Amino acid sequence: MSERTLITAAQDKVRGVLQNRFANHIDFGDGTFAIPHGSSSVAIVVRPYTETDTMVELIAQIVSEAKVTPEVMHWLLRKNAELHMGAFGLLFDDSIVYNYSLSGNNLDADELESAIASIAVIADHYDDELVQMTGGKRAVDA
Repeated sequence: MSERTLITAAQDKVRGVLQNRFANHIDFGDGTFAIPHGSSSVAIVVRPYTETDTMVELIAQIVSEAKVTPEVMHWLLRKNAELHMGAFGLLFDDSIVYNYSLSGNNLDADELESAIASIAVIADHYDDELVQMTGGKRAVDA
């Protein structure tokens, strides 16, 4: 299969799950999606991974315009060790995100639903705490 075929197949799987289980999802029409949740939102993007598989990336922007200090980075790394799935990360502009990836070929509807719900809850839970620590803005306030 071609890379484009693999990506389209994974995007179609994601679209089907979102249509059936997340009525409030947003389909941007280009193979990317978002699911609002509380003060956060989970973006979904399918990317190439290997010659035979894709990755379905779930990304929640937690805080933008963050003032990232060594203490904040230490806190994020400690939280990464505590949380059972996904990880906090920093974008080029010091926005704090939380992300998790699933195999596109083996994508299961229950697994995707569970991952979306978990990432959304984690993002919504930690955004207020991280705003207090970094002085940034939650996704809903940006």
